[in-house]
Amino acid sequence: MPDRDLLPDILAALPLPALAINRNERIVAINDAAKALVPSGAMGRHFVTVLRQPTLVEAVEKALREGTPGHASYLAGTVDKKVTYDVSLRPVAATGTLVLSFQDITHEAEAGQMRRDFVANVSHELRTPLTALMGFIETLSGPAKDDPAARERFLGIMSGEAERMNRLVGDLLSLSRVEAEERVRPTAKVDLVEVLRSTMRNLNPLAVDNDVELRPDLGPAPLPLLGDADQLLQVFTNLVENAIKYGGKGKPVEIKAGTNLRDPALRGPAVRVTVADHGPGIDPVHLPRLTERFYRADSHRSRALGGTGLGLAIVKHILNRHRGRLRIASEPGQGASFTVILPLDLAAG
Repeated sequence: MPDRDLLPDILAALPLPALAINRNERIVAINDAAKALVPSGAMGRHFVTVLRQPTLVEAVEKALREGTPGHASYLAGTVDKKVTYDVSLRPVAATGTLVLSFQDITHEAEAGQMRRDFVANVSHELRTPLTALMGFIETLSGPAKDDPAARERFLGIMSGEAERMNRLVGDLLSLSRVEAEERVRPTAKVDLVEVLRSTMRNLNPLAVDNDVELRPDLGPAPLPLLGDADQLLQVFTNLVENAIKYGGKGKPVEIKAGTNLRDPALRGPAVRVTVADHGPGIDPVHLPRLTERFYRADSHRSRALGGTGLGLAIVKHILNRHRGRLRIASEPGQGASFTVILPLDLAAG
């Protein structure tokens, strides 16, 4: 078993931050990586005055007392950036020394938090329509059982809530699929002009219902690229549908496409498609977060129009798969424009 004098050299050779505590509960060795995690002048001090965090202190006390290995968490970093460490505690039996090594698990901790937030958001989104359905069912089974007018009205509301849940489940499944395929580069040749024309044909009835004129400016030439036609149709359906719904009745929606042989966003040939409305616009404070799951700039209006809060998240993941970009520009009262930038396939031109 190594002599205690070798501890500093052993810890210095470790790739992880590490320190050693002797049986007198003093820090007797610390490598350079660990010095960034603890207060200066830690050598020779009692470990409680250096580590401080209760869960880690308790784990160290137990390991020293029982001579058994253990694990604990340790939080470090600044107010703006927190770092989570998994601390491994290993006794060196012959010397009574305890070696602590710190492994950064911030990404795993953040992923776990994201999963918890996602489950909480889905539960919240489903709870509201489910509560409404249960309330109406109870009412129809009791006080409104023999009231035809109330029954018809309640059934209409129940149908709307059921459709809302169906849209949410559909978007969740779609999001799951596009995330699973995000690292698989599409290889099929697609003409983006045809995708955009299909989008406008599909959404023309919705535009007519909302007294919205779709104004395309797609140019005479095809726009060839490598892509997944169904996913690209989903991207532009989402953007144009949002422009129709949020742009306001009687106001046009413009769909403009063009190419750039040296696009600054992609550092190469690209096609840009901009979907612009003339609605109330979006406060710039919301723009960086619009592609987050369940984030809504106006949650009440979004829910009233049937939004699930997942559409732009789906768009982002599809564009990631296509090595594309999404640019959003808006100011209150000035409408909003969503620009999709995709690599142009010059070989197919």
